[in-house]
Amino acid sequence: MLSDYIKNITPSATLSVTATANQLKAEGLDVITFGVGEPDFDTPEYIREAGIRAIQKGLTKYTPVNGILSLREAISEKLRRDNNIDYSPEEIIINSGAKHSISTALQAICNPGDEIIIPIPYWVSYPEMVKLVGAVPIFVQTQKENNFKITGEELLSAITPKTKAIFLNTPNNPLGTIYSKNELETIANIAIEKQIYVISDEIYEKMVYDGKKHTSIASLNSEIRELTILINGMSKSYAMTGWRLGYTASNRTVIKTMGTIQSHATSHPSSITQYAGLAALQEHSPVLYEMTEEFNKRRLYMVERLKNMANIDYIYPEGAFYVFVDISKAFGAKVNERLIDSSVSFAELLLEKAHVAVIPGTAFGMDNFIRLSYATSMENIKEGLDRLEAFIKS
Repeated sequence: MLSDYIKNITPSATLSVTATANQLKAEGLDVITFGVGEPDFDTPEYIREAGIRAIQKGLTKYTPVNGILSLREAISEKLRRDNNIDYSPEEIIINSGAKHSISTALQAICNPGDEIIIPIPYWVSYPEMVKLVGAVPIFVQTQKENNFKITGEELLSAITPKTKAIFLNTPNNPLGTIYSKNELETIANIAIEKQIYVISDEIYEKMVYDGKKHTSIASLNSEIRELTILINGMSKSYAMTGWRLGYTASNRTVIKTMGTIQSHATSHPSSITQYAGLAALQEHSPVLYEMTEEFNKRRLYMVERLKNMANIDYIYPEGAFYVFVDISKAFGAKVNERLIDSSVSFAELLLEKAHVAVIPGTAFGMDNFIRLSYATSMENIKEGLDRLEAFIKS
């Protein structure tokens, strides 16, 4: 009696692990959580106040489906200023979070049987969202020597007459890697030649370190701009995860189609959230820089600690707030007669024995890894890494 599409859909592993950790905390256990992809900072006060003002002014009615014009204008200006891309307000739609942006974009471009290329490792929801629209995820295993970034050769080998788009995530979750301009140019040239969309997830664009620079693939030239579906939002950069505010920029046909879908699905994002997002973009607060600086301190501490732990390896993160840790050397070991033979069994035993929650790498398509988030306090990071190290030694 249920949809065939839902039969092979897996619940979000990141949300599931977080829920389990929270349940254990509620039962009185001292659990350190490295799982959640959420800034641990409060939404900046000036943004919260803008939401309150919107309520007080009665700005609580329906808005245009694509979002209030002033917010789309502010995003247009942001894209021009920060990313060197010229998108008009008519080429932008406001969505209920970047996850909603992606799912609506897939509904707009996909027919049953279309193929969407997904480089491994990937964010947990990409394959499931593809399956939910009746399309087919085509996984491409990337290589460690390329920091697990897809190459031109790998992309070309995956393209068929059924290919509709490729997912591109930079800065990357779970890796923290950043695609260089040259790497993006290679992908762009192939996308143009083969006439496929690039779904460019840029939600972590503000979280880059070591003097690195985020480049949006849409900024390279007018041809790739027409084929790019640029995804971004306020959750990570502005600590607004619960507000649910994302946006999509693309050519007018894609945006118009997404608007038609949204008009029947959600109507539009919360009006209050939109006005809070407008304030976030209009006021250039030092709070955002301070948050990124704090993430950087935690990143450097975490990688230094991991560097000195035996029997593990990791991918050096250049952006976002994750470290992807190779735990394959632990496979074959036993803890109280229970065999560690996967990232799931490792994560389960780590939570059970050390009370540390991590995301198994299988959720991202790579079972030899776990993902650690440093979007938590330095105190938690120190204690959590102490427990992780003791668990590995045991």
